[in-house]
Amino acid sequence: MYCKVKMGSIFYEVVGEGTPLLILHSMGTDHRSMKAWLEPIFKNNSEYQRIYIDLPAHGNSAIDEHLRSTDDMLVNILDFIDTVLPKKSFSLIGFSFGGYLAQGILHYRRNQIKSICLLASALHLKERTLPEKVVLEKDECIIDALDSDQRSAFETLFVYQNNENLDCFLREVQPGRLLANREFLTSNWREKGYFFSEEPFHDVSELQQPALIILGKQDNICGYKDFDFFLKKFPHSTFVILDKAGHMLQIEKRKIVQQLVEDWLV
Repeated sequence: MYCKVKMGSIFYEVVGEGTPLLILHSMGTDHRSMKAWLEPIFKNNSEYQRIYIDLPAHGNSAIDEHLRSTDDMLVNILDFIDTVLPKKSFSLIGFSFGGYLAQGILHYRRNQIKSICLLASALHLKERTLPEKVVLEKDECIIDALDSDQRSAFETLFVYQNNENLDCFLREVQPGRLLANREFLTSNWREKGYFFSEEPFHDVSELQQPALIILGKQDNICGYKDFDFFLKKFPHSTFVILDKAGHMLQIEKRKIVQQLVEDWLV
């Protein structure tokens, strides 16, 4: 389905009925990368309506020439929320850049948000504390068979570079990479418009929403050491740092992440 928004349109897929759960994927892919690992959680849980969106400039969501910043992306998503979920309470799941956008949503729509889950989330920090890149397993044979674009992405994102994770990457992440608006994503937006003009939650000492924050100890893209302030900001939070997990923790530690999300949903 498509929803017309201020600077383009947002493509979305709705699964199930119940309490709305808005789900935001990472940069450079589409909603299918989240649906693949989240849907098994709901085989025995019919209480949530899952709303998977393609972020602006991703998947089948379109942007116009006026969209130039993450602030603009957030405007489109808030417009979507006001159209599809007018004045309704809902929960949020955001992964990586989608987690950053989820923080922006919570900042502006906090009275609507029941709870929030952030996985390997980006932060409103221009300087981040990142661990060195490590590779815990590498199968050169399977990597050599990839084209240069796939190989670069796979080697960047994974610390376990094995056949099982490659299959997941090619099945769940790569299809969305082919649809991403690379003209926009590789533009000077990264330098001039990536960060929100207003820091999320700067105006409140605590947020009462139950929060689940899952990080990878070997994540050299978003890190894990800069998240301490969330413990104070979210007094009702579960805070997990998974060892032997990089940025793609929902693939490398799938069962654990699914169990944590399932517990947060109760």
